[in-house]
Amino acid sequence: MSAHTVDEILAASAAWVWFPRDSEHVREHLLLVRDPERFGGGVRGSQVESSLSPAEVADHALERTRAWGAQRFTFWTSSADRPDLEEELRRRGAEHIDTVAVFARPLDGATVDVPADVTVEVVRTLEQVRAVDTVNVPVWQQRPLDAEGLQAEFAEVTAALEAREGFRVLARIGDRAVSTGGCTIDDGFVRLWGASTLATDRGRGAYRAVLAERLRRSATWGAKTALVKGRISTSAPILARAGFTHYGDERAYRLNPAA
Repeated sequence: MSAHTVDEILAASAAWVWFPRDSEHVREHLLLVRDPERFGGGVRGSQVESSLSPAEVADHALERTRAWGAQRFTFWTSSADRPDLEEELRRRGAEHIDTVAVFARPLDGATVDVPADVTVEVVRTLEQVRAVDTVNVPVWQQRPLDAEGLQAEFAEVTAALEAREGFRVLARIGDRAVSTGGCTIDDGFVRLWGASTLATDRGRGAYRAVLAERLRRSATWGAKTALVKGRISTSAPILARAGFTHYGDERAYRLNPAA
């Protein structure tokens, strides 16, 4: 497969959505995903495809959010939305809470400088899954996985690895787990997701180590293009220095469904 075109990169970015284990989702006028309680239980909206007006789509999303009993609605914008809801959300007083930059780069020739004191490993064991959780919990402010959740996460990681559909990596400084990130391979793309680094260890190259291993291994599995959405305040500058091209931004807005 040759390198992906700009249109293919933008289409892959717009189609990218996360369905956590135990989540629910519906697709009518837009995609709505209800997150499980360990992630706060809110509802995320994206991927608008409707003949309704922006106000009608927003009303539909909020009505569904209330029906689910969720206390939080978050909408992620995309240049592919039809219609665009951003102006309508602002009109309703939605709070702009986050911005990610859409980045991509060919895997051919991808290199990332990694400090010698950072080691990285592919997650293959239950103990490594537990170590990943010790990084994710404080970074994403989520609940720790219980014993059942750890086993379910381990099963997911193992199945993806065995099918060569994706994997998760863990970075350590000494024997301490400090950073992690996952990826999924689909249609020649490797989608890089879930990267997190403990606040006390940022700036030491752990994120770069996690990035480098995902790029290296996914290339050996046949991926041609890396796609990632990096937070403007954290990973975006690192990705730009690693040779990624910026293809636009996506913004998150938070709205109280009861308002």
